[in-house]
Amino acid sequence: MKSRPACLWILALTFLAGLLAAPAAEAQLNDSGPVQTAGVRPELLRDVGLDQKLGGSIPLDLTFRDEHGHPVALRQFFGQRPVILTLVYYQCPMLCTEVLNGLLSSAKSLPLEIGKDFRIVTLSIDPGERPVLAEVKHELYSGLYGRPGAPQGWHFLTGDEANIKALAQAVGFRYAYDSSTGQFAHPSGIMVLTPAGKLARYFYGVAYPSRDLRLGLVEASQEKIGSPIDQILLYCYHYDTATGKYGLLISRVIQAAAALTMLSLGLVIAILFRRENYGLPRRSV
Repeated sequence: MKSRPACLWILALTFLAGLLAAPAAEAQLNDSGPVQTAGVRPELLRDVGLDQKLGGSIPLDLTFRDEHGHPVALRQFFGQRPVILTLVYYQCPMLCTEVLNGLLSSAKSLPLEIGKDFRIVTLSIDPGERPVLAEVKHELYSGLYGRPGAPQGWHFLTGDEANIKALAQAVGFRYAYDSSTGQFAHPSGIMVLTPAGKLARYFYGVAYPSRDLRLGLVEASQEKIGSPIDQILLYCYHYDTATGKYGLLISRVIQAAAALTMLSLGLVIAILFRRENYGLPRRSV
C-alpha cells in the first residue's frame, strides 16, 4: 500500500509529458500556413477588399453629418466605450442591408447593450447621399433593436468624398464606383475599435457570431465590460487574423485541464499520506 503515492506521482509525470508534447504538435500543424487559391477577378473588383490594420488609429478629427444633419467629428463617438464601425451606403440594393441586418441580429443576441456598453457608427461611402437617408436608417434599426440605448448609441453618418476616403483608407476598406450601374463595389465586414480609436478586430462577411463579437468588444474595452465568463472565454479562445474569427486555443484548454488534474492528484496524494501518517484504516477495494 505504501507504493500507492509513488504510482500516482509516476502517473502525474506521464500525464505532464504528454501535455508538453501537445503544443509542439499544434505548432507543427499551424506552420503549414494558409492555403492559397487562385482565381480571376473582374477588373472593377481588383482594387476592392478589406485589409486589416490592427493597432492602427483612425483620424478622429474627420467631420461628417449625423442622422439629423448636424456636423459631428468622429471624436464625439469615442473616449469611453468600444465602437463598431460599418462602411456601407444607404441605397445599396443588397449587400449593405445584409451587413446591417447581420450586425443587428448579433447585437440583439448580446448581453451587452448598444449605448450602454458600446456604440455603432455607420458611415455611407456614397458622398451623394444626404442625412435624410441616414435618418431613415437610424429610425429603422433603432426600432428593430428595440432597446432604449439605440437612438443615442447607433449613429448613421454621411459626408464628403475626401473625408469618406480618408476614413476608409485608415481602416483598410477598399471600394470602387461602377459608373455603368451607379453602384459601389465594396467588401463586407465590420470593425471593432477601442475607445481611443484604435483598430482592434475585423469580422468578415454578413453574419457575425455573437460570441465572437462579444469577445471582440470585451478585448477592445481592455476587459472593462463583460462578465467573468467572458474573461475565461478570452483565455481559451484566440483571435485568428486570417479568418477574422475566434477559435478554441487547444493548448490553453490543455493547460487548464492539466492544472485541474494536478490539483486533483495533489489532493488525493495528500489524503493518502495523511492516512499513512495517522494510521487511519483504509477501505478494502
